[in-house]
Amino acid sequence: MINYPAIDPVAVHIGSLSIYWYGVMYLFGFMGAWGLASWRAHKPGTLLTVSQVGDLIFYCAIGVIIGGRLGYVLFYDLPFFWRNPAQILAVWQGGMSFHGGFIGVILALCWCSHQFKRSIWDLTDFVAPLVPIGLAAGRIGNFINQELWGRVTTVPWGMIFPAGGPLPRHPSQLYEFLLEGVALFILLWWFSARFRPRFAVSALFLLGYGLARVIGECFRQPDPQYGFIAFNWLTMGQLLSFPMILAGIISLIYIYFPRKT
Repeated sequence: MINYPAIDPVAVHIGSLSIYWYGVMYLFGFMGAWGLASWRAHKPGTLLTVSQVGDLIFYCAIGVIIGGRLGYVLFYDLPFFWRNPAQILAVWQGGMSFHGGFIGVILALCWCSHQFKRSIWDLTDFVAPLVPIGLAAGRIGNFINQELWGRVTTVPWGMIFPAGGPLPRHPSQLYEFLLEGVALFILLWWFSARFRPRFAVSALFLLGYGLARVIGECFRQPDPQYGFIAFNWLTMGQLLSFPMILAGIISLIYIYFPRKT
C-alpha cells in the first residue's frame, strides 16, 4: 500500500494568479508535439514546412482545448453544466474528454488540410504519432489533480488517494500514462518511421488508443454521475472507444487486404 504523495495542484503562485499543474501538463504536451513535428519537418521530403508545423500545432491545440472541454460537458456531466454554465470555463479544475478533443483535432486538421492544400489523411498520419505525448502529459495532470483514480484493490502498489477515501485504489492514471502515452507512442513512432500506405498510421492509432483506453478503464473507477453504463462493467470511456477499435480494424483490413475485383 502506498500513500498518495502530497502534491500541490498549483505549480506557481504569481500574486493572485495561480498556475495549475494540470494546465502546465497540457503545455508540455503541446510543446513536445511541436518539437517532434518540427524535427520531422526538417527531414527531406517531409509533408509540411516548419512554419506550417507551428500553425498545425496551434490549431490542434485549440481543437484539443475547446473540443476536450465541450466533449466532457456533453458526454460526462451535461445536467451539472446545464445548471452551472459558468463552470464550463473552469478547465483548471480538470474535466477534459479525449473523445471530444479528438473531434476538435479532426476539425482543426480539416481546416489545415484546406489551408495547406494537403490531404486530410496525410495530415492525420503526420499527427497521430504525436498525440500520445499529450495523452501522457494529461494523465500526469490527472494524477496530480487527484482525479480519475482507480477502483479499490489489494495489489501491493495500491494507492490511498485522500480524495478517494481510506481504501487503496489502483493508480489508474499511471496505468493510462503507460498505455496511452508511453506504449502507444513507441508503437506509432516505430510504425511511422518507415513508409506506410496512406491512413495506415492513423488506423493503427485508432486501434491502439481504443484498446489502451478499454484496458485502462477496467481498473479505473467509473464516473460517479454515470457508474457503469451497462452489463455492470461497461463505462462511458469504453463505450466511446469501441467505435475507434472497430474503425481501426476495418481500416487496416481495407488498407492491407484490399478487395479484389
